[in-house]
Amino acid sequence: MITIDQQQKLLLNVAGRLSQKITVYAIGGTAMMFLGFKDATLDIDLVFENEKDRAVFKEAIKSLGYLEMDALKIYGIKRNTPEMFKLNDERFDLFVVEVVDFIFSEKMRQRAEQTHQFGEKLVLKIANPLDIILMKCATDRLKDKDDARRIITSTKINWDIVIGEAKNQMGLGKERAVFDLTCFLEDLRKMTGVDIPSDIMEKLFELIERQVKEKKKKSREN
Repeated sequence: MITIDQQQKLLLNVAGRLSQKITVYAIGGTAMMFLGFKDATLDIDLVFENEKDRAVFKEAIKSLGYLEMDALKIYGIKRNTPEMFKLNDERFDLFVVEVVDFIFSEKMRQRAEQTHQFGEKLVLKIANPLDIILMKCATDRLKDKDDARRIITSTKINWDIVIGEAKNQMGLGKERAVFDLTCFLEDLRKMTGVDIPSDIMEKLFELIERQVKEKKKKSREN
């Protein structure tokens, strides 16, 4: 586990080893710590805008002794898994734009309003709580549901934005987005008892039905 103070010191150390200035987005537990939802996290989840920036960051952490590890051990056979690096009990999960079956979209980047500067070369933007939920849905590890429950019970959720982003994901070619979000929220209701408004679940199920009908129609036309 790494605390927010330890994480900030680590990021400052990484910043001092970067060969150029980069901007990166914090999701997962990292973002939750900056937003005050938790005190420590198992891993530092970051999303980069391009492969070049990730490569620059990788070289910096490797110079600190971090070693690459197999993402299969944590994420299984999911698509668009991160490149992972570990040193002792600290781990970086580094994504580029795509986070499993979701895209860290332009709208998500715009909603990441909280910004932190580390040294001269590292700008860290913190994902909006709504988008953290969606990214938790994407990774869907055991601890992700508990983290999502913590966000939902600790702050007011604008579910229209969450659904709107799920639709946006569909428009970006991520057809599973609405289905995955619906299953994730339904599991949250059953496993943790978190209150997801019934009308929100109804809207999501309607979107899935509409998606299925559109697929059937296209299949017939082809």
